[in-house]
Amino acid sequence: MSGVSIFYGSVYGNAEQLAEDVKAELEQLGVKAELFDDPKLDDVQMADELLFISSTTGQGDVPPNLEGLILDMESRFPLLDGRPFAVVALGDSSYGESYCGAGRHIYGLLEELQGSPKTSLFEVDACETLEPQEEVLPWVKQLYS
Repeated sequence: MSGVSIFYGSVYGNAEQLAEDVKAELEQLGVKAELFDDPKLDDVQMADELLFISSTTGQGDVPPNLEGLILDMESRFPLLDGRPFAVVALGDSSYGESYCGAGRHIYGLLEELQGSPKTSLFEVDACETLEPQEEVLPWVKQLYS
């Protein structure tokens, strides 16, 4: 299996910690994984497989450390040519329409860029799950085993 490039958007560190735990889980499964905390467009273009993990900030916005990449992808429109991707969206359903807004936006963009989704968007609601690892790590194991 090819390597997975993990791109995360985090404001308070929750998505960052989750990304680190996902990387460790992938490596336990024998899957090569690399984390990108300040990703550039070249990182996306060089990736064999994409995994985005993002919290949502503001009114459904992408966190600042991932925002530049997403803006570059929107403006330069680098086609992914069927490259596999998955997206984990962290959010809080009490925020209404902006719930998981960043992840939804990223998922839609990757589809628009002609990426190939490995599965549907995986949403984790902070109102129901205090530790996203409880839901995400089993999902990762199932998806990449």
